[in-house]
Amino acid sequence: MSDLYLARTNQKLHFVRLHLEALERAHQSTGWSQHAEVESYNESVLFHLASAYGAFLREIAEKYRFSPAAVNTIADLEAQFEASGQESPERTELHNLEANESSWLHKMLAAYDACWLASDERKAASDTVSVSEIHVMQINPDHAEDSDILAEYRRWFGEFQSLVERLRAGMQEW
Repeated sequence: MSDLYLARTNQKLHFVRLHLEALERAHQSTGWSQHAEVESYNESVLFHLASAYGAFLREIAEKYRFSPAAVNTIADLEAQFEASGQESPERTELHNLEANESSWLHKMLAAYDACWLASDERKAASDTVSVSEIHVMQINPDHAEDSDILAEYRRWFGEFQSLVERLRAGMQEW
């Protein structure tokens, strides 16, 4: 069996790390384009986090000998598990994380989805809405929150890496 999507997940996680480093450099920049660079890297970090998650869903499909090409969302993966009659702790945990509005995964995916929206409203972060989600929708965001967003991205990246390592260890036993 190929480990194509394991390699893709690792590649995307590496891209997240590279873009987090670039985002940190952009924060320290004093150039005229600092804010544009920060906003650009904010969105690129979200893109690579979401892409890593998609690759990880396909990696799970690959491990269980499903069709990875048919998996774009957790619902797609769940459908393949249902069709096979198999259960999976990975499926359950990812489903629960996505469904829980206060989880890091739900917030990360919501922030990524917000990249496709636009708003001129100022909102406050809450238990269910991250500062990142609010920031990427705004046409002229408040850059006073930039360090909070970087910290949030680092936290999500750390949580995601831990999740991948833990779930991979369980899949190897399978």
